[in-house]
Amino acid sequence: MGEPKLKEKRWDTAFEEELLKQWEEENPYLFNMDTERPTFVIDTPPPYPSGTWHIGAVAGYSFIDMIARFKRMKGYEVMFPFCLDKNGINIELTVERKFKKSLHDFDREEFIKICSEEIDKIAEGILTLARRIGMSTDFDEYFYETDSPEYRKVTQAIFIDLWKRGLIYTGLRPSFYCPDCRTAIAEAEVEYEERPSMLSSVKFKVKGTDEDIIITTTRPELLCACKVVLVHPSDERWQHLHGKTAIVPLYGTEVPITPHHYAMPELGTGIVMMCSYGDQGDVQIFRELALEAVKAIDEDGQMTEAAGPYQGMKVADARKKILEDLIANDLVTDQESMMHKTPICSRSRTEIEFIPMEEMYLKQLDILDKLREVAKGMKFYPPKHKRILDDWMDALTIDWPISRRRYYHTEIPLWYCEKCNETIVPPPGEYYQPWKDPPPVDSCPKCGGTDFVGEERVFDTWMDSSNSNLVATLYMRDDDFFEKNFPTHVRPQGREIVRTWLYYTTLKSWLIKEKKPFQDVFIHGLGLDAKGRAMHKSLGNVIEPEPVIERHGADSFRFWAASETNVGDDFRISEERIAGSKKFLTKLWNVARFVSSFEFVQEGELKPSDEWILSELNSLVEECQKGYDVYNFFVPSNKVRTFLWNVFAPHYLEMAKSRSYRGDSGALFALHEGLRTMLKILAPIVPFITEKIWSEIYGGSVHQETMPEPSEERKSGLSDVSEELLQFNSDIWKTKKDKGLSLKSELEGVEIPESLKQFESDLVLMHNLR
Repeated sequence: MGEPKLKEKRWDTAFEEELLKQWEEENPYLFNMDTERPTFVIDTPPPYPSGTWHIGAVAGYSFIDMIARFKRMKGYEVMFPFCLDKNGINIELTVERKFKKSLHDFDREEFIKICSEEIDKIAEGILTLARRIGMSTDFDEYFYETDSPEYRKVTQAIFIDLWKRGLIYTGLRPSFYCPDCRTAIAEAEVEYEERPSMLSSVKFKVKGTDEDIIITTTRPELLCACKVVLVHPSDERWQHLHGKTAIVPLYGTEVPITPHHYAMPELGTGIVMMCSYGDQGDVQIFRELALEAVKAIDEDGQMTEAAGPYQGMKVADARKKILEDLIANDLVTDQESMMHKTPICSRSRTEIEFIPMEEMYLKQLDILDKLREVAKGMKFYPPKHKRILDDWMDALTIDWPISRRRYYHTEIPLWYCEKCNETIVPPPGEYYQPWKDPPPVDSCPKCGGTDFVGEERVFDTWMDSSNSNLVATLYMRDDDFFEKNFPTHVRPQGREIVRTWLYYTTLKSWLIKEKKPFQDVFIHGLGLDAKGRAMHKSLGNVIEPEPVIERHGADSFRFWAASETNVGDDFRISEERIAGSKKFLTKLWNVARFVSSFEFVQEGELKPSDEWILSELNSLVEECQKGYDVYNFFVPSNKVRTFLWNVFAPHYLEMAKSRSYRGDSGALFALHEGLRTMLKILAPIVPFITEKIWSEIYGGSVHQETMPEPSEERKSGLSDVSEELLQFNSDIWKTKKDKGLSLKSELEGVEIPESLKQFESDLVLMHNLR
């Protein structure tokens, strides 16, 4: 036994900073395009810079890095690009709030410049934190940003292809509309939230009679847009009203009373008014009955001239004023406060409206059956999360509205002839900004006109994000690489964006290549607070990741993340538990430092105790391999912790200690083999401490090693007595404790069971038995 090769007595998170500098200088994770190894491409989720990185997201990206590191150690050349999603409404809203004015009040070029500057500031924090947690990603050669011309030209090229194939059309139809974002949004961007509302029972007069009918509504501001009143055909209470006319209160508008199965007798009075548009039900009925829509609310979220004296009011103000007027005219019979399932914009959290708008749509409803088959061809981890994608496809009711009326997005690459309105479609391969660039033609191919107007609308950000797997696989950049590596090998992502990012990528990949987008889909759960709640500033439960990692280290954070949850499950975030992970790192360091005191030998003459621990080690390798293969880092992290803490350190180290001091080759081999194997298994999860230990004891990098494989030769019947052996040792320790003896004290009268006789020499020395 000599001096420990690990000189420092304890693990210090300052070592992480030293290793980061070393990795930055050496850049060991660059993708080698000339490799002869099989390739593995990760479709890294581009994080959106919209403030400090959510600590749950940091855990999610740690999982992705574990995938990359594991696959390298399995012999793959891993394409693991880092990226940033820098398009979209979030940064626009940030700029609007900062300067206290709408984007439409800015010069467009100026607004885009400000957005770019603001998002770059936020992005730097994400890049710094990604490096700090040890992400072995490519920040250089294959790094991309979705607001770059290189990325945006891919989006535009795909659009041009889809346009020419007739898969995109323009339609005037009711759209989900966010008054704050001032743009149409897709179904996937709509969330539902229980919000307080007032349910009012309002009198409608039946024309030509003295009869009043009562209709309950939470949207009295839409009375001006009422076009029909429905009753259920079999509702005997109202059969006498079939074919009659109702008079809308305050407005005096006459509308037909029509029997229709949409009316539900058990709800309210069983009579319902249909307006353009309060919800999807209104949209459905207006289409079915071919009713002429009234636009009651405009793009600014204000009442239109159709609202009469309420024109120009914000929706909430108009709702309040109309209710006051209805009550003043004795037209309200009852009111009830209630919680109402309200559709809101997922970004601004504003109540959405349904406004008729001319937008561009990408066809999707016609191919949903094909997409369901595509989903079956991908392996989901965990399998249960495939249901989220299936349910979303089952819920879709409209084609995808892909146009938006914003600025900081990829522009729709079209121009229109002012003379004949012919659409000018450019060739793919360049990045176009039609709102300021001239068209790629001198004259209209249809009429010869020379005056053009550029399209001012932009794409939904998911039109960009859904290209990420293509860009990661070098679509339009390296055709040979793309064909060899598409479908992309794995899509890692959070559960909350299955219906957006995963679905739209599946749709886009099928439309472009008629293939599934991925081989594997890894979906991790959500990071919640210690009480199981989502983290929001309003709740005061947000934990900022940077100070936590600075206090406890990246490896403590990563080990906590891996050991906290099974694949796909939500996980609770507690700084106390993150700090607790350092105890394991300390134990690992102490064991490694002890082992580093002994000579490393490549082979040895094994005794039964050595064969036993190597058999246990072999079982550990097999179990951890199964966990890694299904992206379940909970398995290797907890299995190694249990093995180190409960078997290797307290039992084998003590059993082999005397022989180790004497230089017994079997003990030395088993000690180092146990440590080396654990370091390799743990390397993807805790890359810093494993690298530090490995490099100082064995030289080189643990991340260049091969992941251990289970061995038939290592399997031994000795594992059958493991439980009895551990119990025997525990009983001896308890006996000494009960007698007030130190663990080194002699103990007489102990008989070693026949099944453990093969370990007798080590057990006698270990426990000082007489």
